[in-house]
Amino acid sequence: MYSFAQRSDTVVSDEPFYACYLSSTRTHHPGKDEVLKAQSLDEETVKRELFKKIEKPVLFIKNMAHHIEILNDNFLSQCINIFLIRDPKQIIASYAQVIDNPAMRDIGMEYEYQLFEKFRNRDPIVIDSGLLLQNPESVLRQVCEMIGIAFETQMLHWPAGPKVYDGVWAPHWYANVHRSTGFERQPTSERPLPKHLNSLYEAASVFYDNLLQHAIKP
Repeated sequence: MYSFAQRSDTVVSDEPFYACYLSSTRTHHPGKDEVLKAQSLDEETVKRELFKKIEKPVLFIKNMAHHIEILNDNFLSQCINIFLIRDPKQIIASYAQVIDNPAMRDIGMEYEYQLFEKFRNRDPIVIDSGLLLQNPESVLRQVCEMIGIAFETQMLHWPAGPKVYDGVWAPHWYANVHRSTGFERQPTSERPLPKHLNSLYEAASVFYDNLLQHAIKP
């Protein structure tokens, strides 16, 4: 999201269905009350707001797979779908810093794979964070070509700190990305996986490995 926000032709939206997800599932996340107050709980209202007058030619919507799971996802057929994947060990270790016992639904890996399969005939784009870090410019150039937009070099860097387009949940989740100024491997990527989450890691790895086969190579 930070990368696309630097483009001259793009407006970004940060997890617009988060409140819908929290409300529908009664899930408890840090900052839940703030999220429920900041966003509409009605998915159709959110969609109307997203797709009404857009200030720039490109709208980039950052979604979480588990947020989409509880929606009528027909609107995705109107979008170019980009699937960002990451080694589930890193995802689970990251979640465990905020949520004691994350489940498959929390990390979204299984549903992300299901969505990929659903839209496979539409040539969805898959970006693996590890491959992206090997050569960000190469991967982003390929992504832009596949989307049909010109690559802009400013996509490679952004200013450190909070952004005006961050969701209200940023203080709970975005500490590392706020310190970043570009695509760099974070020391937290080496966080150990809590032993009690090994079974979740093994289950998630099956879906990750299937998606990784389709990821853009640098």
